[in-house]
Amino acid sequence: MSDHNHEHGEACGCGHDHEHEEFVLTLTDEQGNDVEMVLVETFDVAEKVYALLLERNNPGADGIILRMEEENEEMVLYNIEDEEEWRQVEEAYNQLVAQLDDEA
Repeated sequence: MSDHNHEHGEACGCGHDHEHEEFVLTLTDEQGNDVEMVLVETFDVAEKVYALLLERNNPGADGIILRMEEENEEMVLYNIEDEEEWRQVEEAYNQLVAQLDDEA
């Protein structure tokens, strides 16, 4: 087993008290800056999988939700561009947040 460590703030946002690997990816914002994002939650809507990402260095900022698809055994993230799809995802996300609040 290899030694590794990573830091979490007091609340990592996943709603569970456990150690877990961070899934970090780098996105480029509208200004062309690289932003490290941490995947904090995945959820299903209409047989598709979506990921909630938060800025690693600014967890208080608004998160983003992207659609996850598997291509050639790799996970690929896509922006949600269809308005109807976005409404369904937003509704499912709000339900998810309400459930997490109830458990807290």
